[in-house]
This record gives sequence, structure tokens and C-alpha cells, in this order.
Amino acid sequence: MIGVVAKLTIQADKESEFEQVGKDLMAKVKANEPGCLTYQLYKSKKDANVYIFMEQYASEEAFKAHGQSDYFKAAGPAIGACLAGAPEIQYFDIVE
Repeated sequence: MIGVVAKLTIQADKESEFEQVGKDLMAKVKANEPGCLTYQLYKSKKDANVYIFMEQYASEEAFKAHGQSDYFKAAGPAIGACLAGAPEIQYFDIVE
């Protein structure tokens, strides 16, 4: 299993726009990717402009399929227009 935490800092006037894109992306991932076990957007309680996507994939293939999906690629520019800086992405292996 693969875990991903993507930390995104959003411009102060773009939170609503970003959240709508994030909600749409979550719905599409959950509806179309059985190999994606978790795909959830969270907003920081400490910093209103900081969000994370917490993701969990059943396999490397499921992770790659997510990145190649049309809806993920389409969301990229909309998310990018909301960012205040480069995303911080961390990858994890499951501990069993």
C-alpha cells in the first residue's frame, strides 16, 4: 500500500474556489478508482490557507492510474491557479 500526503497552501482569496475543485476531484476519485482506498481533503485548524489531501492506494498501479486519469489532469490547472506556493508531497509505505 502507498500513502500520500499532499500539503497545499492556498491564496487568501481562493479558498472557496479551491475547495470546490477539491470536492469535485474527491467525488470523481471515489466514484472511479477502486484502488484508491482513501482520498480526502482536510483544512488546517491552525492556518486557514493550508490544506492536505490524504491518500491511500492499494498498489503502485492504482497510484499511477490516479495520476493518469483525465479528471486529475483537468483539475491541475484549476488547483494551480489557487496555490500560494509549490505543493509539498510526501509518500509513505504502509507499516504492517
